[in-house]
Amino acid sequence: MKLSYAPPQAQHFSFDITGSKSISNRYLILQAIFPNLELNGLSNSDDTQVLQKALSTTTPVVDIHHAGTAMRFLTAYLSSRSGYEVTLTGSSRMQERPIGILVEAMRELGADIQYEKTEGFPPLKIKGTTLTKDEISISANVSSQYITALMLISPSLTKGLKIRLESKVTSKPYLKMTAQALRNIGVKVDFDKNQISIQPKSAISDKTVAVESDWSSASYFYSCLALRDLGSIELSTYYKNSLQGDSKVAEYYKLFGIHTEFQEQSIRLSKEENFQIPEFIELDLNDTPDLAQTIAVSCLGLGVECLLTGLHTLKVKETDRLVALKNEIEKFGAIVEITSESLHLKAEANLNSNVQVKTYQDHRMAMAFAPLAIKTGLQILEPEVVSKSFPSFWEEMKILGIS
Repeated sequence: MKLSYAPPQAQHFSFDITGSKSISNRYLILQAIFPNLELNGLSNSDDTQVLQKALSTTTPVVDIHHAGTAMRFLTAYLSSRSGYEVTLTGSSRMQERPIGILVEAMRELGADIQYEKTEGFPPLKIKGTTLTKDEISISANVSSQYITALMLISPSLTKGLKIRLESKVTSKPYLKMTAQALRNIGVKVDFDKNQISIQPKSAISDKTVAVESDWSSASYFYSCLALRDLGSIELSTYYKNSLQGDSKVAEYYKLFGIHTEFQEQSIRLSKEENFQIPEFIELDLNDTPDLAQTIAVSCLGLGVECLLTGLHTLKVKETDRLVALKNEIEKFGAIVEITSESLHLKAEANLNSNVQVKTYQDHRMAMAFAPLAIKTGLQILEPEVVSKSFPSFWEEMKILGIS
């Protein structure tokens, strides 16, 4: 899909953003455990719909396609459901994404999980059983979703669960989000340094939860405004004390002159006039790795040199995002150096045009590069991948002049 930019006449825009995929998927697992939990404003993303379908199916094979969150959450959930017997599989890329750390933790708790093809990777043959052990240790520096998967099933275990986190914790805000979701429905959670203790709970009182909009999705609007000359954007529904780690995008984009005003149920983004963009920025994104692609492309479009660290989890996402970013950014004329956990971008003042950007079946590659159309013409290959997390993305971009 070829993208071009025509500055719209309007300078102020308003958008309602779909519910957070991260929050939606956590509450869907909790709803499966506690059916009297009612959810409003769920994400309309592919990932959330795939998880909803998987939780309601009775087929012997559950295919979650590209949905990594669903793979991890369902591995723990289905293993803890006595009497379930299912093969959990996904796309070819999903079968290349490691899950051994979670499987070993579940086995230690008493789960019956077998690998159907390659050791350490999906598909998985799961026989649900009653888990009786109440303590587990797990590496915390690979994926926070492994730990979240354990946390979500903890209330349904006879004795609850005590989780000891080994090594430096990656994406800690996501674990805090999970802890708060549990507390919101009445589960007792203690989270102290590298130990999480969750008490058992057999039932909850009737509860309705409204899902906040997705801050990762908001990041692309921050990028658009950073690359524009002027304007303001209002996004709903967001709250100042968000559970989502990616709400730090508001802090990061101050570096590009974007001011965030928190209103009752929305945020208003505005660009500071005559703001002096820095020549170099350095950010540790250990807690917010999903923002790396957006920030890197913003820097590319603004001619800002950047060093982004804390990115070790990007190698096991929908694609190896570090390699993908290097490949695609360098097509525009910039220089990119990557390590196993960092990206160093040396931007050029003049960007190459009509570049074809590969998305590698990764929704965030498509959405991160789209705002760059404000600065230069480009093509996005396989643009439909955005449906994984933000199905209306291209419609919203069109309103901003990117079509």
